[in-house]
Amino acid sequence: MSNQALAAPRKLSLRSYLMLGILLPVVLFIVLDTFVLYQQALDAVNTAYDRTLLASAKSIGERISANGEAEDAQLSAAVPYAALEVFEADNRSRMMYRISNTRGELIDGFADLRAWHGSLPQHGPYAALVDFYNDVYRGDPVRVAVLLQPVAVQNARVMAVVQVAETLELRRTLARQILINTLLRQLALVSVIALVVFVVVQRATKPVRQLSDLLRQRRVDDLTPLQVADAPTELLPLMDATNTTMSRLKDLLDNQKRFVRDTAHQLRTPLAVLKVQVQSALRGDVEHQQALQEISHTVQRATVLANQMLSLAKVAQLAQERSDPGPSLDWALVLREVALDLSPLIAEQELDFDIQTTHASIQTHDWMLRELTRNLLHNAIRYSPRGGRLHLRLTRDRRWATLVIADSGPGISDELRKRLFQPFSAGQASSGSGLGLAICLEITRTLGGHIELVNRETHGQRDGLDTIARLPLAASKSSSQQLRQR
Repeated sequence: MSNQALAAPRKLSLRSYLMLGILLPVVLFIVLDTFVLYQQALDAVNTAYDRTLLASAKSIGERISANGEAEDAQLSAAVPYAALEVFEADNRSRMMYRISNTRGELIDGFADLRAWHGSLPQHGPYAALVDFYNDVYRGDPVRVAVLLQPVAVQNARVMAVVQVAETLELRRTLARQILINTLLRQLALVSVIALVVFVVVQRATKPVRQLSDLLRQRRVDDLTPLQVADAPTELLPLMDATNTTMSRLKDLLDNQKRFVRDTAHQLRTPLAVLKVQVQSALRGDVEHQQALQEISHTVQRATVLANQMLSLAKVAQLAQERSDPGPSLDWALVLREVALDLSPLIAEQELDFDIQTTHASIQTHDWMLRELTRNLLHNAIRYSPRGGRLHLRLTRDRRWATLVIADSGPGISDELRKRLFQPFSAGQASSGSGLGLAICLEITRTLGGHIELVNRETHGQRDGLDTIARLPLAASKSSSQQLRQR
């Protein structure tokens, strides 16, 4: 096996395609939804803890006092660290505070907590003079709440800046817990969806697997139609197409078997005769010239038989190949060319020959139209008496082209008419192979036409036979095919 064959990607099965097609968008949506839920939960956690920071800042702001006049007032505060313990959730977080004036001068608190130099948001979530921002304290990230606390003094008010910072350990722990809980719930949701999708896909594809097993278990020669009564609606087109293909294969195999059977049966006799004639010539039972003539006659009959059987098989093959209807041909031109080819036979019979044609366009292969015309005309020449009359007339109407070959032969009986179009049913046992009219019948059927033999009578006396072949014109045939396709 080549490397290219090993590297060739394996196509997805129907179940895998359905599973991926359903689960992949769901998983992508859940991943996006998980991210959004986590962000929303994180915003909610920050909002809740920011309220705690603001409450601690307000608690500290209530402990601030001022002495002196308005511009020279001195701010003071006595805030024990125990006042912040009530706002600490547990020992995983630490809180720091800083009280300063608007110039950034420290009044109380942690000196290494950087002073606030920002600006208040114009449309913050709180009515008070509050701001929140992220900072770093002693190498640890912190969340800081800033409160501008007015302090009353004599005849005026001064503004104190209260900063309360909290480390983020507790926030991060809670965020991770929220993320884990969200992922677990989403994973459970994905598992349930995957299980449901798997069960549904298994049940939906069960008829396909049953159909595959049914076809795999069939015998090689079993081309009977599939049963479509209990099949799902989506499988009906596939099963109908499969039945149509099986029907075509059955017809093709039947034609092949019939051809092999007929070939073995029909060629056995001339080959046996030929063998006897050769042995007789070798023994000297007959003169060499006579032996060669008999052998030549036998070979000629076998050749004609083989050619006609091949023609019949070729017609059956073209009947199966419906995708190529062939070009449009003028039947009048083909008829005159065939008549010219057979003119030596017409002259040999000394026939009173007459031909009348009109333009008739037929959509078919050139070989089929010539084979049909040649067989019909050759058959009429063979059964016409010497010096008789042979008339060819090709007419047309809006849909059909009609060829009438009127000979002056003996006609046919009603009993012979029933089997004359069957293979190997010759009008005379000693003349022909009985395949000419069978070939003509198959050709006309393939082209959507029909053929018939009508005895011509005058004053109650049979005086000839009319061979009538009708074929659809090219435009009519195309229109009918389009209607059938619609």
